[in-house]
Amino acid sequence: MNARAHRLFTFVTALFIVASFGVCSANATGRLEKIAADKKLRVCMWPDYYAISFRNPRTNALEGVDIDMAGALAADLGVALEFVETSFPRFIDDLRGDRCDIGMFAIGATPARAAQVAFSAPYLRSGIYAVTTKTNTQIRKWADLDQEGNVVVVQSGTFMDGYARNAMTRARIVAVTRPQEREEEVQAGRADAFLTDYPYGQRMLAFHPWAHLIVPDQPVQPTPYAYAVVPGDDAWLARVNAFVAAIKADGRLAAAAERYKLSPIVARD
Repeated sequence: MNARAHRLFTFVTALFIVASFGVCSANATGRLEKIAADKKLRVCMWPDYYAISFRNPRTNALEGVDIDMAGALAADLGVALEFVETSFPRFIDDLRGDRCDIGMFAIGATPARAAQVAFSAPYLRSGIYAVTTKTNTQIRKWADLDQEGNVVVVQSGTFMDGYARNAMTRARIVAVTRPQEREEEVQAGRADAFLTDYPYGQRMLAFHPWAHLIVPDQPVQPTPYAYAVVPGDDAWLARVNAFVAAIKADGRLAAAAERYKLSPIVARD
């Protein structure tokens, strides 16, 4: 190796060591310390979740329980709030890729997700509902869904997807990527119904006069909704859990849920 090549090799090696040290230092720094140093809380949210984290098409403003709760958490921490748009298929990658500090958009705390992220104590809990059309005379109750010839749509990656594939043996299950595809398939007549949760069911009733909500006689797969963080930072998870306990105790959660008509699914435990 000549002198010039040796100097280049030494320079590149030094850069690598510095970069590696920087990554190790960042990993060693707790999330709370990073948030305090940056003076900013980055919250991942899905902006199409009615009454949870919804961009109102009339005002273009974000609204919903978790928009309010994200503001409350940032205020409690004494930092600014920054929203990062994500989706259910993408939020785990966004969290683990350090694009946000926490996911706050009524994330179902399923075992599959819990293997990749850490969840707070639950603050909401919703079962599964179905939406069909008012003109569909074949589906008027929950038992009518899983019948031969029926097509039931789910959004890929949601807990309704897993439920439908395990519990429905007669109907044909179709998974779509975009949430709006579910109602598009039903409204176009290509599907008979789609599965959703309580908040999205309320959205359908609020915005779509053709929609008919099917409520099961007994709760179907009630799922806790919680806040998600990257695993391995006990101090940050403990702070988030303290926040969840506080908003339950001081009435902030109940007031926001009442404001957005979600009181029936508040987790009281």
